[in-house]
Amino acid sequence: MLSSLVKSADWKAEKHVPAITLLSPFRPGEPLEAEVSVGREIPHPNTVEHHIAWIALYHVAEGSTLPVELARAEFCAHGPGIFAEPVLKAKVRLPESGTLHAVAYCNLHGLWESEMKIAAAM
Repeated sequence: MLSSLVKSADWKAEKHVPAITLLSPFRPGEPLEAEVSVGREIPHPNTVEHHIAWIALYHVAEGSTLPVELARAEFCAHGPGIFAEPVLKAKVRLPESGTLHAVAYCNLHGLWESEMKIAAAM
């Protein structure tokens, strides 16, 4: 099963874990800006031999088990002298609270994930 191959940890201590940051507050039905980056606290190598190939961002609505893909970024520039930084920015409208899931793929160390619950402020 693929889920057994996905790794997770605290992004502050592990360079492969995608870190989710909300750039605007969550309000149902209004634009939400989110950023997902790999290597925020501990820089991830960005070389031809060792790099983040892609990042994807999903939303699972409260009470649901269906993930909806919100955004995906592929990082194709890996030398010579040209390197893509593993950062995805997305602006989406979500109708309800739930959980954001970020997944990143390192060409040497596989799949890594993190999540963040989002709810409208009362």
